[in-house]
Amino acid sequence: MRQAATVVGVVLLLLSAAAPAAGAAAPVADDAAADTGAQALECSFPLTKEDASGHDVTVSEEPERVVTLNPSAAQTMWELGASGKVVGVSQFAGFLEGADEREVVTSGFPSTVDVEQVISLDPDLVLAPNTINNESVAQLRDANVTVYRFEMARSIEDIYQKTETIGQLTGECDGAESTVTEMRDRVETVEAAVEGEEQPSVFYDMGDRRTAGPNTFIGQIISRAGGDNIAADANTSQAYPQLSAEYVVEQDLEFLVVSAQPDELGNDSRSYVAEGSVLRNTTAFEEGNIVVVNTNHISQPAPRVVEPMTQMAQAFHPDAYADANATATATAQEPTATETETEATTQSTGTTIPGFGIPVAVVAALGAALLASRRT
Repeated sequence: MRQAATVVGVVLLLLSAAAPAAGAAAPVADDAAADTGAQALECSFPLTKEDASGHDVTVSEEPERVVTLNPSAAQTMWELGASGKVVGVSQFAGFLEGADEREVVTSGFPSTVDVEQVISLDPDLVLAPNTINNESVAQLRDANVTVYRFEMARSIEDIYQKTETIGQLTGECDGAESTVTEMRDRVETVEAAVEGEEQPSVFYDMGDRRTAGPNTFIGQIISRAGGDNIAADANTSQAYPQLSAEYVVEQDLEFLVVSAQPDELGNDSRSYVAEGSVLRNTTAFEEGNIVVVNTNHISQPAPRVVEPMTQMAQAFHPDAYADANATATATAQEPTATETETEATTQSTGTTIPGFGIPVAVVAALGAALLASRRT
């Protein structure tokens, strides 16, 4: 099961890295994307935004029926509290609660779109990844279906921007603002915790020594969690390179990061590393320094990427993370004057927006459990 899930994740990521939309402009720079969080989002219609293919997409009024052609767009809609607007999903969105009640409009591997089925759902808006071929997008547009196509996300800042864009397109600006604010808070807590700490060498196993390079959102998650991604020094320009067995062994890895489907989580960490894999010859494997993360969270450029990032930081730097999280929790629990007067104090140790996922404290506990089998 894990091998099949890994293959799915690898192919989806490789396709997103290798199949940009026709006519797409260069990705938005990280600092420019980060600036989108500096001002409040405004939801007003009609709304016209240029998408990754250079197409001016006009949404005439707030959508009531939305089709998502990839799991990250669906995940984002769920996090915005807008799952009720989603009428169609891809076959890879089944991990979301209630997604099985929506029409599945893609099939095959890699995914192809059932254009007629999408049209039959009478959507007000279709959210499409860059991996969907030009012909399918053109067919939908020829049928007067509004399609917005996204650029490939290469950074956490790109994910912030994508989340805000989906919020604006769907009339869910409040949900987008809350989600991005929560993401930024989580990321800042992690970065503060690991700042100045010595970075352990890390390899993210996508199967058969395939991994995420530094110029990908996954690579950025590793580095911002305080890990030294060995792919950064592998002398390759590929987004998701396959490293040589010799190179991997030479790095004397301190940590392995592997992914699994939700129903496969909780097993002995070493069981996630294939028999005969060169990774079994590393210090990380021998000492049980294996961080097992949810495939659906780490492989999708969507809000839940902060969860594996938090998990990694807690594993790489447990003491520093615990101190930083305790400080953040104490600060969050201090009531303001207004809160005291209105008796509306809220104490929070993690996420509070609907459906965001595992709170920080639970993620930390999960990370500790995953490392419980570590041999010293």
